[in-house]
Amino acid sequence: MKRHGTVFLNAYTNSPICCPSRAAMWSGLFTHLTESWNNFKCLDPDYPTWIDLMQKYGYRIQKFGKEDYTNGHHSLSNRVEAWTRDVPFLLRQEGRPVANLTGSKMTVRVMKKDWQNTDLAVNWIRKEAVNLTQPFALYLGLNLPHPYASPSMGENFGSSTFRTSPFWLEKVSYEAIKIPKWVPLSDMHPTDYYSSYTKNCTAHFTEKEIRNIRAFYYAMCAETDGMLGEVISALNDTGLLGRTTIVFTSDHGELAMEHRQFYKMSMYEGSSHVSLIIMGPNIPSGWQVPNIVSLVDLYPTMFDIAGFSIPHNLSGSSLIPLLNKEAEAEVSSYKLHPNWAFSEFHGCNVNTSTYMLRTDKWKYIAYADGSSVPPQLFDLSADPDELINVATEFPEVTHGLDRKLRTIVDYPSVSDSVHWYNKEQFSSWKESLGQNYSTMISNLRWHLDWLKNPTEYENTVEQWLKNNTTR
Repeated sequence: MKRHGTVFLNAYTNSPICCPSRAAMWSGLFTHLTESWNNFKCLDPDYPTWIDLMQKYGYRIQKFGKEDYTNGHHSLSNRVEAWTRDVPFLLRQEGRPVANLTGSKMTVRVMKKDWQNTDLAVNWIRKEAVNLTQPFALYLGLNLPHPYASPSMGENFGSSTFRTSPFWLEKVSYEAIKIPKWVPLSDMHPTDYYSSYTKNCTAHFTEKEIRNIRAFYYAMCAETDGMLGEVISALNDTGLLGRTTIVFTSDHGELAMEHRQFYKMSMYEGSSHVSLIIMGPNIPSGWQVPNIVSLVDLYPTMFDIAGFSIPHNLSGSSLIPLLNKEAEAEVSSYKLHPNWAFSEFHGCNVNTSTYMLRTDKWKYIAYADGSSVPPQLFDLSADPDELINVATEFPEVTHGLDRKLRTIVDYPSVSDSVHWYNKEQFSSWKESLGQNYSTMISNLRWHLDWLKNPTEYENTVEQWLKNNTTR
């Protein structure tokens, strides 16, 4: 795809977690506009996505695999941890990240469910798509390279196991793996420390452990690439490849031990930066686009490719003009793409709402109400590893980017809305449990820490509920 298509070098998620990110991608709207606050609260199932509208306009639609953009998904732990994120306690919510080797050098299909969905997509291309007289849109959602579940964390376990087979691991060069630098725990930004702690990453890790986790992650990426290859081969064998546009992207990244974290939920590059490659008719071959883009741009881009009129109320802009400068100059109907990306996060493993604005060389991260938690500013040209917060060193840049951010979103107001939503949801859940509340809350993913002193933690939650219980 890189040889025959175009790579967007600076593509970002609009929320670094599964469901809210996908909600933004499917709706074309920023997270705060759809109020997709966490992995439980996203879009209503009947919300008209761009793929729904393509079906209405005459496309044959087929979807396989993980969609994950509507309300009501993910574990009970996931939503309770999100609702209680500003309760003043530290509890590990995830299993310690580990590498797990399975199978043999002959084991190709490690993530069997993803391969099953890939087979369904491939068979649909070979048996149905090839015979269609109408245009089609095929969506294939894979879970890889998302880490695997960790049953050691209990019934509501998270996903901290990096699993692969020798077949895929042999494709990874251990010598090329970079061991990320970490700032000392005592010097971490308070929100980063909370994230590292709840992700069970504050204990000691050997260099071998870190290298293995990263190697296994790359091997999982290689397996994902193998699935993509099956789809492209099917399109090629049926003669459809030359007249089909293929878009490859992800809902978020994976820190894989960068910044003493794994998983997502962070505005650091490993979590917020995503792959985005487009290949197809009229898409330049071997191009690299440096412009800053994000997943809300996919809605207008897909409409542009299909030749549909693009709605004016979307948060994103079509990417097609970035591939064709003549189109940008000649077609006045285009909403020109700004050279910035916006992302926000309101879920678990982070103890306050987070907002990121990425511009030319700067990444600005604001928290909560903009004053109670210090912001971060990184110069990605001089500090690509994002280890040096220069917010106080460049106050004019910090203030300028904060002003720009506030033109996109009134983030103190959004943070306040999420805070009250969390309290109301938790209170309703607690009340619905009655006498079962103590048992239920003590046996969520944080049970390893909670059960050491359940009375203390219950009292802390009660105090949090009593503080400012009305708006």
